[in-house]
Amino acid sequence: MPEYPDIVVYLEALEKRIMGRTLERVSIASPFLLRTAVPPISSVEGRKVSGLRRLGKRICFGLDEDLWLVLHLMIAGRLHWKDGAVVRPSATARRSAKAHLAEFQFDNGVLSLTEAGTQRRASLHVVEGEAGLRKLDPGGLELFQKPGRKGGPDHVDLETFAAALTSENHTLKRALTDPRLFSGIGNAYSDEIFFAAQLSPIKLTQKLTDQEIERLYLATRAAPGWPCTAAIVNPARAAARRFSAFAMLRTKPTIVRRAKRAASCSPTARSRASCAKTGPGRLKNSGEFD
Repeated sequence: MPEYPDIVVYLEALEKRIMGRTLERVSIASPFLLRTAVPPISSVEGRKVSGLRRLGKRICFGLDEDLWLVLHLMIAGRLHWKDGAVVRPSATARRSAKAHLAEFQFDNGVLSLTEAGTQRRASLHVVEGEAGLRKLDPGGLELFQKPGRKGGPDHVDLETFAAALTSENHTLKRALTDPRLFSGIGNAYSDEIFFAAQLSPIKLTQKLTDQEIERLYLATRAAPGWPCTAAIVNPARAAARRFSAFAMLRTKPTIVRRAKRAASCSPTARSRASCAKTGPGRLKNSGEFD
C-alpha cells in the first residue's frame, strides 16, 4: 500500500502533468470504485485542477468550485499517464481490461487507474469543500511536512509524538500503523523505523521508557527512505532506493525452505516482492510514473 513517501512521489508527478489542466471526462469501468453518489461524478467534468494534496494515504485532486476527487490506491492500485488524446485500445489491452478501473481524460493526456488481482479495494470519493475532506480524514498525527509548506511546522515535537503514541495501550506495530494515531505510515516503513530504533514491534506502547520513546521518535525522522530526509529533497530517488533494497532482499538466498514460504505470506513480504517486480525500469516501460 502506498505510504507517505510514495504519495509524495505521485503528487509531484501529477503536479507536473495536470496542475491547471481541465478534466474533460471521467470514465468509471468498475462499479466498486466509486463510493459516493452525491455530488455525481459528472459534476467534476469540465473543471480545472486547482490543487493537489495528501490526506493520510489518499491522493486528493482539487477542482474548481471546491470539488474534490479523493483516491485511495490501497495495495495494488497504480496510476498511469499517457500524453495526448485517447486512442482505441488494442486487442491485448482489451483482454487485460479487468485490471482497468477508471480513466481521467485531461486536455493534455489521460490518467488511468488500474488495480492488479481479483479483489477491488481501491476507492474514489467525490466530496465538496474542506468539510467533505474532513469526513474522510482518520485524524492521525502528521509527523512531517515539506519545508516551507504553509499550514503547520516541518515536524511535530517529541511531546506531541509521545502523547499520541501512548494514548492507547497497543503494540508498537499497531500504534504506528494506526491512521487514527499517525498519518501515512504502513507496514513497510514501520518495519524500517523499528529496525532503526532497535525496538520490538510487539512491545506495548504504555510500557515504553522515555529513552525508548525518544529513540523511536528520532527513528521516524531518520529511517532509510523516510520523507524527513532524502524523500523530501528528492522523493523519486528515495523511492528508487526502496525498489533497489527490496530487489536485493528478494534475491537473497534462504536456507530453510519452510521459513521462506512462511515469510512470503506476510503483507510486508508481498509488498516488497511487488515493488521488486515493478522497479523503476518496469514503471518506465509500462507508462507508470517514474
